[in-house]
Amino acid sequence: METIIIGALLLGSVIGLTIIVERGWALRASRIIPREVEAAVEMCRAASDLPMLQRICQQHPAPLSRLLLQAAERRSWPKAENSSALETAARHEVAQMERRLVILEIVVGVAPLLGLVGTIYGLIELFGGLAQTGLGDNSALAKGIALALNSTLLGLLTAIPSLIAWSYYNKKVENYAVEMAALCEGFLMHQYNQDQAGELEDEPARRRP
Repeated sequence: METIIIGALLLGSVIGLTIIVERGWALRASRIIPREVEAAVEMCRAASDLPMLQRICQQHPAPLSRLLLQAAERRSWPKAENSSALETAARHEVAQMERRLVILEIVVGVAPLLGLVGTIYGLIELFGGLAQTGLGDNSALAKGIALALNSTLLGLLTAIPSLIAWSYYNKKVENYAVEMAALCEGFLMHQYNQDQAGELEDEPARRRP
C-alpha cells in the first residue's frame, strides 16, 4: 500500500511537470499572437491591404492568424454574420489553448487527497504497530510517522506547483482571448467601414440624371 501511494504521487508529479512545461511552450505570445501579424492588422485599413495581411498570416500560423484569414475569406458576408462566425471560431481556438489544462486541475485535486490517504495509512500502521509491540519498538513508530509525513509533503509538493501553473495559464488564455477579440473586431470595423464609405461616395453618382 505504501508503494502504491508514493508511486501514484510521484506519477502525478511527473505528469503535472510535463503539462506545465508543454503548456508553457505552447502558450508563448509568439505562438498565439505573433508581432508580425499584430502589426499587419494595424496596417490593414482597406481592401487593398488584404493580400498583405493574408500573406503574413500564412507565413506565421497561429490562432490569431487563422481567425483573421477566416474573417478575410468571409468579407463578402454581412458584418453580423461574419462576426458571429468569427466568435464561434474564436471559441474553438480558446478551447485548443486550454487543452490539457484539465489534467493540471485533476492533479491539483487528487494529489492532496492521495497525500491524506498516505497520512491516514501511516497513522493506521503506527497505531497498529503500537498495539502489537507497545512503545518499545522505535522502528515501527518511526516508519509510521515517516510514511504519514512523506505522503503529506509529497502531495503538497505535487499540488502547489500544479495549482500555480493552472491559475497562471488560465489567466493567460483569458488575456489572449481578449486581445484576439479586440484585434479581430478592429479588423472587421476597418474593413466594413471602408465598404460603407465607398457606398456613400458612389451614391451621389447613381442619383445623377
